[in-house]
Amino acid sequence: MIRALVLLLLTVHTAMAQATFHADAARTGVYPAAGPQRLNGTKWTFKTDGPIIGSPAIADGVVYIGSTDGNLYAVDQETGKQRWKFKTFASRQVTSSPTIANGLVYFGGFDGVLYAVDTQTGTVKWTFVAEYERRFEGKRLHGYPSGFQTILDSWDIYTSSPAIYNGRIYIGSDDGNVYCVDALTGMLQWKFGTGDIVHASPAIANNTVYIGSWDSYLYALDAETGQEKWRFKTGEDTYIRNQQGFQSSPAIADGTIYVGCRDGHLYAVDAATGRKRWDYPTNKGWVNSTPAIRGGVVYAGTSDGYRFFALDAKTGRLKFTLDARGAVFSSPALAGDIVYFGVSNGRLLAVDAKSGKLMWDFQTEGSKQDPLKMLKPDGSLNNDAIYARYFGDYQDMVLAFYRVFSVGAVWSSPVVDKGVVYFGSTDGSLYAIH
Repeated sequence: MIRALVLLLLTVHTAMAQATFHADAARTGVYPAAGPQRLNGTKWTFKTDGPIIGSPAIADGVVYIGSTDGNLYAVDQETGKQRWKFKTFASRQVTSSPTIANGLVYFGGFDGVLYAVDTQTGTVKWTFVAEYERRFEGKRLHGYPSGFQTILDSWDIYTSSPAIYNGRIYIGSDDGNVYCVDALTGMLQWKFGTGDIVHASPAIANNTVYIGSWDSYLYALDAETGQEKWRFKTGEDTYIRNQQGFQSSPAIADGTIYVGCRDGHLYAVDAATGRKRWDYPTNKGWVNSTPAIRGGVVYAGTSDGYRFFALDAKTGRLKFTLDARGAVFSSPALAGDIVYFGVSNGRLLAVDAKSGKLMWDFQTEGSKQDPLKMLKPDGSLNNDAIYARYFGDYQDMVLAFYRVFSVGAVWSSPVVDKGVVYFGSTDGSLYAIH
């Protein structure tokens, strides 16, 4: 009886004030209020001490965002002033996007810890520690030597963002497990082991948790017990591990799972059976962004190819495509008639959701400064400067990765609230633009 009352109160509180990655537990990317039709400028910026890769969450007038400087920040939504910051135990980077409910902000650290922090004070309420943490790695990764030892993937930039459902928190882990813990206490309820790292975020609907792993499988798990319902096999690259695995999180709509994969496809999978309905090939371009879905249209972007595109949700047929002039890792946000998303050239784009016409774009300070001169005159990334001159070994790959960082890349996914768009950049700033 007491347990039932606690769950009832928890459910009511969650319904009153909850925010999470990509708008909701189904990860649809749909926001209820329209965003700016025209760019009026910057409302405020908030500077952290490290690049921002994860996405903000907003609840009760506060914007919560993690930074690679090892802190989670609470920022006043109206003024952009810091309310508090919380430093992770090992001062490791925070690239998990927070979820807010029950007066707590939940997020994962790169120290392998799931944190629950009080939204008012920034004090930790409980923690849950996974078995270990690491990045995705493989032999001959992306074509670099050597075949005798594994190397870490610099482009594995996100960690899993938690989802809340029926009083429980669900999150993927670097140790290859999907965890379910009690939202009030952090006590383990169950864990499910996959074949590799789980850095994608779970999506939840109809008592089922959907999540992808670097082992190339998309899983459907019973939310109550953790029992596997089905698994869906995607492409597997056994030689250089380039075309394999999930950074994209699933989006759920109308009984279908829409999810991007590093094998160069966006998939539509039946939510009940795990059977493929269609797949859209992207000419080997990774689909790392979590799709947004509304009104029978699916939106996503690619890395190679620098494309942003819209597909018919039933057939997978292309409706429009746009040259983004940079890789799109950011997950699109649908608000009103516009879809907003970030690009690795340091810009946030606003695109007409029906026609695909570019309405306006915003340039980060890092992109304006372009200290290493990685941008072409038209604002697109200069691949010759980033890759070709330095291609050869693992160190060169790491250097190329940080050259993209230098232009204030927007790998954070935007949040739209009260006519303002909020997002982070690798120049270390959280932006509020209107």
